[in-house]
Amino acid sequence: MHVMKKSTRLVSMLGVSLVMALGAALLAKHWLQDRLNVQAAPAADTRSVVAATRDIPFAQTIESTDLQVIELPHHAIPKGSFVSIDDVAGAVATQTIYGGEVVVGKRIGKNLGGSALAVVVDKGKRAISVRVNDVVGVAGFLLPGNRVDVLASKGAARRDVSSETILTDIKVLAVDQIVSPEKDEPVIVRAVTLEVTPTQAEKIVKATREGEVQLTLRNPLDQEPDVKPEPEPQKVVKRTVYRGPKHVHVQVIRGTDVSSERVKE
Repeated sequence: MHVMKKSTRLVSMLGVSLVMALGAALLAKHWLQDRLNVQAAPAADTRSVVAATRDIPFAQTIESTDLQVIELPHHAIPKGSFVSIDDVAGAVATQTIYGGEVVVGKRIGKNLGGSALAVVVDKGKRAISVRVNDVVGVAGFLLPGNRVDVLASKGAARRDVSSETILTDIKVLAVDQIVSPEKDEPVIVRAVTLEVTPTQAEKIVKATREGEVQLTLRNPLDQEPDVKPEPEPQKVVKRTVYRGPKHVHVQVIRGTDVSSERVKE
């Protein structure tokens, strides 16, 4: 009887082990099948697109070595992108393009001849150079892409000098012959090229003929318009004297205010 119980227990244990082994085998089979299905799944819909291999500064001519072709999902490709490096090489960056960024048409300009600076001038604008020194040029801290205000001063004698801001929020296109803001170091310059409208260019030329032009550096986040406060109207003072037998009456008029005083003779 005792032997039969041991045999029954052994059979039961073998049965449980067999069931567990079959379950593990089934789980392994399903896992392997899922992996095979994933590998056999079709690749996502991707397209070729041109991207920058490094940072391309503003106003720099783009070389083929600055570009690469990468694959991106169709829905992630920005509008105006290019599929061939030949379509981009030779163009000029009208804005800074960062490494890994997809190149789009609105960030570049075709160089049809001449200097690269002419390509980055916005439509309807002009480039004009202003002679400066190390002080006028904000102690050399001007870089292409900065925004400045233009001040004009005139007067023969030092005590008679007057100055006023004639232009605000003007874009710096170049400093001397430098059109790329790759360095953030002070450089003594002799000329600064600004992007202005034709009317603004006339103001600068007139100011340089009448006196000196100076530049003040703006914070790029300062987008508030510069509004000059209206000067207070000067009050006109008028005194009228009326003489009586014993007193003198003085009437004082200041604008719309009228006062009267009596003074003994």
